[in-house]
Formats: sequence, structure tokens, C-alpha cells
Amino acid sequence: MKRDSYESVVSCIIENQDRFYRLAFSYVQNADDALDAVQNAACKALENYRSMKNPKAVKTWLYRIVINESLLLLRERRKFVFTEDQAQIELPYEEKGFLPTEDLYGQINRLPEDVQSIIKLRFYEELQLKEIAQVMQMNLNTVKAKLYRGLKTLKLTIQEVDL
Repeated sequence: MKRDSYESVVSCIIENQDRFYRLAFSYVQNADDALDAVQNAACKALENYRSMKNPKAVKTWLYRIVINESLLLLRERRKFVFTEDQAQIELPYEEKGFLPTEDLYGQINRLPEDVQSIIKLRFYEELQLKEIAQVMQMNLNTVKAKLYRGLKTLKLTIQEVDL
């Protein structure tokens, strides 16, 4: 049974490596960091496959690990972001919370992490809401509410930019 779980994790990683990379890249915005996140996620999954609660939900379990590894890389990167040169840059629209040149993708990245994850899983990875609820370990209605609020926030932000 445990050997079957290990093999199902390996086959899921191989079959979905492009999707996992795309998801990681949507968070870290850097090809090398995305590869690192996927590699770290694969290693953690293979080390901890015995702790998987539902062997039938390997894919959703792996999505969660990829998201966690991507967020971990982002947190580590934020520790080293600020330099003296960057301190001199003035942001004219800083008080509104956005830059006029930012695209939709940039606006999504300004949302809370859980809302970002829901939007990225829904529209980039084309997962069903039920699958997203499993990946995010949330109630289905919570996922729906966060998705609705996130999309509403994006709509309002985009309308402000277009003014």
C-alpha cells in the first residue's frame, strides 16, 4: 500500500510538472525560483508521502505543497529586497496602493495570499471550486466568497486605473 502511494506521488509529479511549475511561477515571478519551488515541493512530497491523509487526492496535496514552497521562497526573498538605491525611488501613486503601469497580474499579486491562491488555481490552473477547497483546506462556501470578493476588488482597482 505504501509503495503504491509513493508511486502515485512520483507519477503525479511527472504528469503535472508543467502545471506545478506554472503555479509556482505565478507566485515567484522568476523561472529559477519557480524551478526551486517545484523541486523543493517534490522532495518534500517524496519524503512525507506517508503523511498523506487521502491517497486519492495526491494532486491536490501536491498543489498545496507547491503553493507553500512558493510562498516560503517569497518570504525569504522579501528579507533581502530593500537597498539604498530603491529607497530613492518615488512612487507617485503609492497612496492609492497601485502603480498606473501595473497589469492585471500585478493587481492579483497585491491581494491577500489566500485570495491570490484561489484566483490563480481557478483561472490559471482551471481547477473546479471543489478542488480548490480541497487544496486550500477550506469550506467550499468560503472559497466562493473569497473568490467573489477578490474579483470584486480587482474590478474596482482596474476601474480606478482606467479613470
